[in-house]
Amino acid sequence: MGVSPFRPYERLVCIKIGGKTFEVPEKNMLLRCFQYLSPETIPYGRFCWNQECQTCRVAYRLPGVQDEPREVLSCKLIVHEGMEVTELSPELTWNLKKVLGHAKS
Repeated sequence: MGVSPFRPYERLVCIKIGGKTFEVPEKNMLLRCFQYLSPETIPYGRFCWNQECQTCRVAYRLPGVQDEPREVLSCKLIVHEGMEVTELSPELTWNLKKVLGHAKS
């Protein structure tokens, strides 16, 4: 049996990506949560997973905490219940297109 790429978690939390709600593992980096949602594409995307490539950049906000979206690298951001991802990098958009229901390639 292989080692899980996810940090240990006890429950799933709800986040929004592009207005759609998803359940992802708590206590994990957002990029890992994208992998949880799309295990067949995210591991093969052009991501370095360590802040060097900048291709996992997103904008997010925490309702009730911050009004304006903040740009961050998803490989460095722990998910929070209720977080809203308002923008995805082109690489993330391409890798998550099936999950998000984008018809464009």
